Amino acid sequence: MSTTTLTGHPTAARLSPPERRVLAAVGCGLRDDEIATALALSEESVAEHLAGVLVKLGLRDRDAAIVHAFDCGLVVPGHGVRTPAHRPHPQAPALPTAAGRLRISLLGPLRVRQDGRRLDAGHLRQQAVLAVLALGAGRSFSRGELLDGVWGAEPPAGNVVPVYVYRLRKILNAGGGPEPVIEHGARGYRLASAAVDVDVARFEQLSAAVAEAERADEPRAVVSLCTQALELFWGEPLAGLPGPFAEGERLRLTERRIALTQRKLEGQLRLGRNAEATAELFALTAAHPHNEPLAALLIRALHRNGRQAEALTVFERARRRLADDLGVAPGPVLRGAHRTVLRARP
Repeated sequence: MSTTTLTGHPTAARLSPPERRVLAAVGCGLRDDEIATALALSEESVAEHLAGVLVKLGLRDRDAAIVHAFDCGLVVPGHGVRTPAHRPHPQAPALPTAAGRLRISLLGPLRVRQDGRRLDAGHLRQQAVLAVLALGAGRSFSRGELLDGVWGAEPPAGNVVPVYVYRLRKILNAGGGPEPVIEHGARGYRLASAAVDVDVARFEQLSAAVAEAERADEPRAVVSLCTQALELFWGEPLAGLPGPFAEGERLRLTERRIALTQRKLEGQLRLGRNAEATAELFALTAAHPHNEPLAALLIRALHRNGRQAEALTVFERARRRLADDLGVAPGPVLRGAHRTVLRARP
């Protein structure tokens, strides 16, 4: 495992030496059991150190920790990545990636690329128009629908939609394609989906593959496919884009992200990867303190690791937050996890 020294990097000041070593090992793609062997630690200690890394650096999950390890220079690309000896997990079929196709990323701040080159989609309202068309998956939107989706109850003084579409066409056709990427017909404007790859479409494809793997009772495939889908996120979906449409889609995609993370962690628990799931769950429950299924999963993971006292503490903390913030009692899922721990106590 090749790592670099982080003297002077902000990470060095925030992490303890064991946490830095665990982050380096995570960046190299090692599992918790492999990290425990390499660093002469218990798996529980590895999970605790990783949880500390996620909290201190404000990282979402293990995947974000891997990216951070490369970004900060803790792991040298090409020298520290583990080559798995086992057969790779199945993957969903890849979307077409023909040369010259536009790539629109919405699972973070909007980003447009063509042949590796970044295209400037203009100011935020213009980006919001593009986001509506990109999420429409080939559906046509009238001028009125675009005005309602991007401006809501405060429409602009002039009819700016054709102006924005004209500008976007010039930007998106900068590669010299013969046909307009944004088409106009009797029903309105639509994105020519055959010419564009949208990361949300890939996310939906992977989500469908996860459902198939669950029906086939293949937890390893579920974990692998969920991980691939979650790696598509690189920030808050449609971050910063104005309008009711972007706001609604931001909420929907964030909820889908949390739900898929939960399914991944459930798969890890089924595979006995309790310590690995525990580390991510600590960070997730801190970020989403009112999410009862996540709290219940953390209780189950701690219980399976023999950490009953911590599991009961998680329940009590969740119960208080629900009561204080929302004025409600724990639901059946959270109560069921709590009862499981109580029944197992001496």
